[in-house]
Amino acid sequence: MPRPRRKRRRELNRVLRSDTQLPEFDRGAVPEGLVTRRQLRDMGLSPGDNDGPVAILRCKLCATRPQWSCTHPTRGFLLRVDLAKPKRTPTLAQEWALDRAMAARQTCGQCGRRFYICLSKKLGCCLECFDGTPVDPSSLMTLPAPAVHRLAA
Repeated sequence: MPRPRRKRRRELNRVLRSDTQLPEFDRGAVPEGLVTRRQLRDMGLSPGDNDGPVAILRCKLCATRPQWSCTHPTRGFLLRVDLAKPKRTPTLAQEWALDRAMAARQTCGQCGRRFYICLSKKLGCCLECFDGTPVDPSSLMTLPAPAVHRLAA
């Protein structure tokens, strides 16, 4: 006869809110100048000189327990906007390198056609080359026209 299984109780990691190292704010009560990383991204900024979070944005569940610190993974970390910097724009060489990398993932190894989607590494080619399934023409990239000799002589 099998032994009855014991239910394990999860240990609660409760910390008093007064003992936390960073101040915590509930949603809707965040002071001006503090935003999350996603809000910085939407503003076109990067964290810049922020050395780490300045405060914690409490999750919805912890709003019902004001005496305890929020330790859930859904909490947000708040950064200062005045220390944020504009996002860097890639150089032309970086964009070319990214395009070459994407071209390697989107180009069929057998027929040489480039698609808008990345092809399967498992197959190594497009579906038409693999099993004869016809390809939708709208999924193919049109290659630029080859350079034509335009010298006068």
